[in-house]
Amino acid sequence: MTVAEPALCRVTTEPLSLDEHVRAVSGAASGAVVSFSGVVRDHDHGRPVVSLEYEGHPSAADVLRACLDEVAADPRVHAVAVSHRIGALAIGDAALVAAVAGAHRAEAFAACERLVEIVKDRLPIWKRQVFPDGTDEWVNCP
Repeated sequence: MTVAEPALCRVTTEPLSLDEHVRAVSGAASGAVVSFSGVVRDHDHGRPVVSLEYEGHPSAADVLRACLDEVAADPRVHAVAVSHRIGALAIGDAALVAAVAGAHRAEAFAACERLVEIVKDRLPIWKRQVFPDGTDEWVNCP
C-alpha cells in the first residue's frame, strides 16, 4: 500500500462521533480498526472538574492534518481519521477522537497510539478547566 488516504480530519465546535471516525476508516482490505476517544472526566489531579473549554490556535487544523499525514505515511496504515473539539465541553463529551485501519491489529494499535501521542504533543489547543468553586485553570496542551 502507499500513503493512506485521510478519511476525516477536523478541528470543530461540533460534538464528535467515534462511530463516524470508525466508519470513515473501515474498508474491505483492513483486518483491524482501532479507535480512541478522549473524554472529559470529572476530576484532574485530585480536584473535581465541572466543565472544560478548549481554545485552539488558528493553525490547529493544519497541525492536526500534519499529525494525520505523518501517521498515514506508514505503508502498514490503510486509513486514518482524527478530530479535536474546541469550545465548551461537558463531563463525558469527547474532546479527541481517532481511528486507524490496517491489515493487522498490532500495526493498527501502534499507529493509533502514535497518532494520539503526536496530537497531544503538537496540537496548539489549550484547555480551561472549571472547578466547583468557580475557579479555573488553563492548561497548555502541546
